[in-house]
Amino acid sequence: MKIIEMKEKKKIDKIKNHFEEEAKEFDGIILKLIPFYKEMLEALILSIPFEKNSEIEVIDLGCGTGNILDKVKKQFPNAKLTAVDLSKNMIEMTKIKLEKYNDVDYYVGDFYNFEFLKKYDVILSSLALHHLVTDEDKKIFYNKIYNALSQNGVFYNADVVLGSNYKVQDVYMNKWIEFMKKSCSIDEIENIWLEKYQEEDSPTTLINHLNWLEEIGFKDIDVIWKYYNYSVYGGKK
Repeated sequence: MKIIEMKEKKKIDKIKNHFEEEAKEFDGIILKLIPFYKEMLEALILSIPFEKNSEIEVIDLGCGTGNILDKVKKQFPNAKLTAVDLSKNMIEMTKIKLEKYNDVDYYVGDFYNFEFLKKYDVILSSLALHHLVTDEDKKIFYNKIYNALSQNGVFYNADVVLGSNYKVQDVYMNKWIEFMKKSCSIDEIENIWLEKYQEEDSPTTLINHLNWLEEIGFKDIDVIWKYYNYSVYGGKK
């Protein structure tokens, strides 16, 4: 991937520090911030089109504390796993969650410098790729993902998206804030979570994501699940 510009590097460093600090509380925080988080992850796992006992290679890009890979291993016990995250502390939490498995590889690093070392049958990501700063960065990384897939392998992403126009985006933001109010004070929402969203996140529209996947060569592209500004989408090589 291209050399990271100074502005992008500062943003990535800020995101890294944020997740290093939040690693131990991440599982609790995420339930306060993401509507239907468990259902979103369920949709991600259900999108995997292989038989239960398949010996598949699965990688999670931005694994957080290992929630997705833990679910993958329960659904596909013979899967070999790779966990990638920007935060060393997140990887340490993932190691704890997956400690009963001995077929997991771990990598600490950002997406700009990460290189796929083998082919994967399943590439997953959740709430991570929107940290790629520009649309061009996202397209370049999607191309790397496509090239890292085995033939008939699949890529699915659960992530935050922008509305297709200002009106839709207002609806998205209002519904998100409405959800956060169930567990967070207005002060916390405005001065912590919305501030981090503005400073650290770089989402784009769902239509952009789907178009890029098609341009790169993905087939059977679909939206598996959606709730306002959160969506699960992907396709097959």
